Amino acid sequence: MLEDTLVRDNEDIRLLRDGKADEFNQKAATESIDLKNANLHLADLRGLDLRRIDLSGAYLRNTDLRGVDLSEANLEGASIHEAQISGTLFPEDLSPEEIMLSVTHGCRMRVIKTVEI
Repeated sequence: MLEDTLVRDNEDIRLLRDGKADEFNQKAATESIDLKNANLHLADLRGLDLRRIDLSGAYLRNTDLRGVDLSEANLEGASIHEAQISGTLFPEDLSPEEIMLSVTHGCRMRVIKTVEI
């Protein structure tokens, strides 16, 4: 679908942009939140429950991700150029090289696909 390839805006994204962390976390605890292709440039994401959020294709330039748990988040194709990532927990399938390339050069991150036998 074309909509999935465009940077979008929705109620969940507006909650983040408006700094409504508590409301976002309550919603994340009971509902599936989709931040696929979200434009979160300059957003402060500290204190948010983003463990299982779909952030694939998201634009996270200059975001504050300090201390955020992204361990189960989908970050395929996301860009974290110049983001603050101190203390951020990234998924195991995302290599340190991919993270640093994204932070320093804005590269879209590629997730390592593992095959279980």
